[in-house]
Amino acid sequence: MQHAGPPLESLTRRLLDTPPEFLAEPKIGSRGVVHVDALLGDVTTMLGERAPAGELRRFADPDGGARNRLALAQLAAWVCADAWFRGAGIAPVRLIRAIDAAATALSSHAPAASFLADGDRREELVRTLLAALDHRPADESIEQAQDRLANVSSSQRQIAVSAARGMAERARKIREALARKAAEESADKMWRE
Repeated sequence: MQHAGPPLESLTRRLLDTPPEFLAEPKIGSRGVVHVDALLGDVTTMLGERAPAGELRRFADPDGGARNRLALAQLAAWVCADAWFRGAGIAPVRLIRAIDAAATALSSHAPAASFLADGDRREELVRTLLAALDHRPADESIEQAQDRLANVSSSQRQIAVSAARGMAERARKIREALARKAAEESADKMWRE
């Protein structure tokens, strides 16, 4: 997140205004209509330089389990088609790898549609994508951007929920052990009297 990027609000608003062409079903086998590899190739060409075919291959003819990752890549491609990216000078290979990293990271946490419907998820997608590009929202320090990303991050939330469950389980076991010990002490006291 070393480099200042575009304003967060403009990208989350752009995401909210995603056109239907970017929301269509990704092509997987005989299902779907959007060839995500071609879409990403078009976006990088629009930004000034076409990505190498080898980089785009990871989005071509994937297995059925990749549907959510591809749908998120489509959303990220729409975000990257913003005017700010045209002047940013980000290499196509770097852009494709950042889109893939962000889509892969987020695809296991929620369906792509939730990244349109929920404001926190939109922010999470934009922040994750910018972080993968080593950028942060404009007018934020590196520390602010890292902190905010951690606050909206699904994976961070899952870690916190797991930690809370673990703490609750440990507390339950301690209460049970204390209850057993109190019962044993009470029984010992009864036998002594």
